[in-house]
Amino acid sequence: MQEFLQHTLNGLSFGSVYALIALGYTMVYGILAMINFAHSDIYMMGAFGTFYVINFLKLGESPNPITFAIGLLAAMLFSGLVGFMVEKFAYKPLRNSPKMNVLITAIGVSILFEFGGQIVFGVNPKSFPQLMLDTEVFNFMDISVRLLDIIIYMVTIISLISLSFLIGKTQTGRAMQAVSSRQDMAPLMGININKIISFTFIVGSVLAGIAACLVAMKYPKIDPMMGVKIGTSAFVAAVFGGIGSLPGAVLGGYILGLGEYYLIGYGASTYKEALSFLLLILILLVKPTGLMGKKAKEKI
Repeated sequence: MQEFLQHTLNGLSFGSVYALIALGYTMVYGILAMINFAHSDIYMMGAFGTFYVINFLKLGESPNPITFAIGLLAAMLFSGLVGFMVEKFAYKPLRNSPKMNVLITAIGVSILFEFGGQIVFGVNPKSFPQLMLDTEVFNFMDISVRLLDIIIYMVTIISLISLSFLIGKTQTGRAMQAVSSRQDMAPLMGININKIISFTFIVGSVLAGIAACLVAMKYPKIDPMMGVKIGTSAFVAAVFGGIGSLPGAVLGGYILGLGEYYLIGYGASTYKEALSFLLLILILLVKPTGLMGKKAKEKI
């Protein structure tokens, strides 16, 4: 039982990261009905943004809450800026183009970031600076609860509550819902579609930056290809939960995180990489709209 609870805590910790990244995928899909394949690379850029800001300010030698706050803020700002630039210069000119053009562009932007990052940042992994000391907070029934895990839980919960408030209680959030529901009718309500789309990209990218900072703190090695695996898993989590559904993205992230850590903990780590694709195949066969997705009705 103790081993099971420890794996559950670890799975929830990494599931939180999947949830944050999956939200970025599902938000963009909900607005534009497109998959932003560069989202995982925006996540990578957030990690490197924090890396260079912390090293420039020489804060890596003094891990404390202020250093963590600065690092998290740097990841959010850097990822948000990159997401805005990607939307403005790569996707916006293709707004009225065929879906295939946008899809190819998204893949091209992803490749550009990955291999361009190897040229700019270098191929070898870099050691991420310590933002907080990962001490054991308490031990319950021989289950170790560490500070970084608590930080991941708390930051994720705050992020999800903030996102829920933004979408459900603010005028901008209601505008996002309107654009997602009927983009053709939104301008008649005085909604600037271009601003809402850009804002959606920024919010999704900020969530990816938060996830990047949290993962880099827990596993302090970053490289230009760090977003490939986690981005694929987060995309699967979004599809599994129901692409376009925010609660579905969160649920899918936690299910995938728990599944992977149960496999690792019980001696089946070899199959960890295959789990996400197995879930994707199963959900597409059984319920193509995902666990919480709804079948869209097309008007003729």
